[in-house]
Amino acid sequence: DEGRLSNELDELQLFFQRTGYPRAPRFYIIKWLTDYVNDMGIDGFRVDTAKHADEKTWLELYVEASKAFETWKKKHPEDVLDNTAFYMVGEAYGYEISTGREFDFGDKKVDYFEYGFESLINFELKNDAKKSYETIFKKYNSILNSELKDKGVLNYLTSHDDSEPFDKDRKRPYYMANVLFLTPGTSQIYYGDESARDLTIENTEGDATLRSFMNWEEIDSLQETKNILTHWQKLGSFRANHPAIGAGRHKRLSKKPYVFSRTYINENFKDKIVVGLDLPKGKKSLWVKGFFGDGTKLFDTYSETYVEVKNGKVILENDNNIALLELAD
Repeated sequence: DEGRLSNELDELQLFFQRTGYPRAPRFYIIKWLTDYVNDMGIDGFRVDTAKHADEKTWLELYVEASKAFETWKKKHPEDVLDNTAFYMVGEAYGYEISTGREFDFGDKKVDYFEYGFESLINFELKNDAKKSYETIFKKYNSILNSELKDKGVLNYLTSHDDSEPFDKDRKRPYYMANVLFLTPGTSQIYYGDESARDLTIENTEGDATLRSFMNWEEIDSLQETKNILTHWQKLGSFRANHPAIGAGRHKRLSKKPYVFSRTYINENFKDKIVVGLDLPKGKKSLWVKGFFGDGTKLFDTYSETYVEVKNGKVILENDNNIALLELAD
């Protein structure tokens, strides 16, 4: 009816001639999935659910998608954003960062990072979030710079099918944002995390309570909801502007008040930031000695305040319990 049958048959013939793959069902699916890459320049797939198909199939998909992406970039040079390769993140339900590169099926273990995946969804942060900031950040920094070096994890605290999310009653939305955005790795926001959307809906069964209506009215009418959203927006923007947060090296600079740094270096690109959490109200001193030298001008993006490093520290005076410091322009 669409008038494209002959064209599709021709494309399939060329695909199987080029690849040498047998005409098995999975290779038809791979061809059709990579059409999205060929036709529209889709630059990555989020695979759900990786453990329900043979791992070799995912590698076959990745190889073909990568070829398709490179072909698309050659055909559309004016639309290419950067030189990043095709990217796949996998959902192997139950995978935890503590297990490193292996997912344990019980009867066998699979290293999905060997089969085309650059990252896996991490189901562990919702439990780690019950610990201290430094415990969380130090752990993730260590694993991502050792067993998972050059690979990654996708962190979340709430999801569409996780019946035990962190802070289901939405009592700690500010802390939740701090953990999700500042933990090394990639951050996945579930809709309504940023506005403390209610997850306890009466008369729901199963996952339905996790999929409640977005609380637009509360964002418009309740000052506290606006404050929560503003906090998430500030942290989210800071993270988006600084790859050091998710991909950089973590180091604690001060225990009390809690201050840490992140540094990311990639060839000629360097990014450095300092964050202070659980800060006291009023006048506060943040120790940055050894990271930012005296005389360095910094900008606290949270309070929109310029400061200068003196005697190894910066002084802020406000009622915020968080500071997000970057080099001033």
